[in-house]
Amino acid sequence: VQLQASGGGLVQAGGSLRLSCAVSGSIGSIPYITWYRQAPGKQRELVAIISNLGSTDYVGSVKGRFTISRDNAKNTVYLQMNSLKPEDTAVYYCRTSDDSWGQGTLVTVSS
Repeated sequence: VQLQASGGGLVQAGGSLRLSCAVSGSIGSIPYITWYRQAPGKQRELVAIISNLGSTDYVGSVKGRFTISRDNAKNTVYLQMNSLKPEDTAVYYCRTSDDSWGQGTLVTVSS
């Protein structure tokens, strides 16, 4: 399985971005897909997770601001990020439950 993350960029605080993770195979059979992020000088952290049944969960710092979703027909998982804060600045990665990773997309939030 290959993953291609995209959608990062530079945005002002309070703005929004939508990240996409395109998966080479069918995502319907993948038990769960996650978004991680790694800020400069910090450890990689799990941001959001979505199961193949559609259940979701988030790290506390993004709850109410980020939404993870999936489009099985397009084999793509999304991360809608609203009310962005400078502390959301990081490289964002998608990962499947069989430990396949995308290449990362950089999100920079200016104050």
